[in-house]
Amino acid sequence: MGREISRVGVVGLGTMGSGIAEVMARHGLDVIVVERGPDEAERGRESVEGSTQRAVARGKLEESERMAMLDRITFGWQLDLLSDVDLVVEAVPEDLDLKRELFGKLDAITPPHAILATNTSSLSVTDIAVATSRPDQVAGMHFFNPAPVQGFVEVVRTVVTADDVIDDLVATAQRLGKEPVVVGDRAGFIANALLFGYLNHAVSMYEARYASREDIDAAMKLGCGLPMGPLALLDLIGLDTAYEILDTMYKQGRDRLHAPSPILKQMVTAGLRGRKTGRGFYSYAAPHSPEVVADAVEEADAPTVAPLPVQRVGVVGSGTMATGIAEVLAKGGFDVTLVARSDSSLARALGAVEKSLEKAVQRGKLEESARDAIRARLTGTTSLDDLADVDLVVEAVVEELSVKTALFENLDEICRPGAVLATTTSSLPVIDLAAVTTRPHDVVGLHFFNPAPIMKLVEVVGTVSTSPEVLATAVDVARRAAKHPVVCGDRAGFIVNALLFPYLNDAIKMLEANYASADDIDLAMKKGCGYPMGPFELLDVVGLDVSLAIQQTLYREFREPGFAPAPRLEHLVTAGYLGRKTGRGFRSYE
Repeated sequence: MGREISRVGVVGLGTMGSGIAEVMARHGLDVIVVERGPDEAERGRESVEGSTQRAVARGKLEESERMAMLDRITFGWQLDLLSDVDLVVEAVPEDLDLKRELFGKLDAITPPHAILATNTSSLSVTDIAVATSRPDQVAGMHFFNPAPVQGFVEVVRTVVTADDVIDDLVATAQRLGKEPVVVGDRAGFIANALLFGYLNHAVSMYEARYASREDIDAAMKLGCGLPMGPLALLDLIGLDTAYEILDTMYKQGRDRLHAPSPILKQMVTAGLRGRKTGRGFYSYAAPHSPEVVADAVEEADAPTVAPLPVQRVGVVGSGTMATGIAEVLAKGGFDVTLVARSDSSLARALGAVEKSLEKAVQRGKLEESARDAIRARLTGTTSLDDLADVDLVVEAVVEELSVKTALFENLDEICRPGAVLATTTSSLPVIDLAAVTTRPHDVVGLHFFNPAPIMKLVEVVGTVSTSPEVLATAVDVARRAAKHPVVCGDRAGFIVNALLFPYLNDAIKMLEANYASADDIDLAMKKGCGYPMGPFELLDVVGLDVSLAIQQTLYREFREPGFAPAPRLEHLVTAGYLGRKTGRGFRSYE
């Protein structure tokens, strides 16, 4: 490390500034924090004291450590206090003029060797740096919220930042127990550039009334394992902050996917800025409270439609998805008939269910008596004619339109009038299957996620022809099978794939642009945003050919230029690099 960093200044004592000050003091640095005035400084002190008290209560910090840490923090409201620091981290609101004015003052006050760092998440670090007489000593040091917890820092290099400055910031981040990644100065850096495009897409989905806020959030939490749904996350970030980040990213990149959804501006103008104001996409018990409450102005309840009675269910298919669905429905108390094309495929399918049930018994997740009852409710056949009297059929055959339409033509002739015909397609239009029947009002999407016995989410997809009773029936069946149903319309990707795969595609484009490595991008999304897997890890697991097919479908349907599949994805698939299943994808596997 070129310079010894022992005294650090933090300017701004909002959520981020308080967290940065806390994490630095925890790791032995003397910290001077500066706010606009005595009242703001006192609120900052209270924030840090409250956060550290909670850490003690949770057993994450000893009281003696807390007191020593607080002794290392000086609170004030005069920039002159920073005349002898080695590093300043600015954490004031995302306003370029405000930051430039502040950096001009810091330039005059701080010693010549001091590094001036900005915690901006979207603004140009270069634009901030040129407000000083030492732009080579200005860089970005972007922490993630909450700073004491999140283990990732983006260190942002401008075209003039000195190498020793970057080295010192990387070393400081590592001293704080963070994993730093060095990136160039472009809007959003890694994490926000990928995150906010996805969040904006979710807002557009909500604005179009494609799905409810609750269903959008539940779909991404249960379908992708994310810690928060996108709309709840926007409320936490602050809708005003999100708007400014998106607006800045759009102005720099002119990517239409970053153009803020109009409803964001409207909500900010109306004062609905998320948790900080007590109302955003959700309503909260009080400003800054995490407790969601019923909206102050409730929308009129939609008329309740009773579901149709369902007890006998057919499942068509013999693959992993079909056997999983058959198991789930039998566990839910339905009488299930599994239909396979041949005796051998039927034996394999029933064997797969039996193996899954036996594993559940051995792990203590299922009683033997329950296993025996499930066995009794599950039968197999190779004849579609055995579905003549069922109440519901769930199709789970290969994802080819010609195969599925032929099957639905047969089911239309075989199944009794009033039986519900459901498809578990993840990418094909449900209406295309409904249109080949004489009863399109009885056709619905019932998209389970793989592995069906484990994944809790089911997307219930209504077409323009699906009757309200059939939609209500699909929701009821999912709930009886102990799944969480989310309702959406019949368009490419439904909720989960429509939000997930453009984000993955954006990550590939970032890699193509040589902005960051696959490892750094994965690290940013896991450590910075709390995702269970990085985008390239996930792409290799899903399969690059599957990912390409889904992205092509989204591009064809929405005609959005930003949805065009990344050329590198197409090239890898052409070369046979399909991910883990072939041993080569974005990474190599043994």
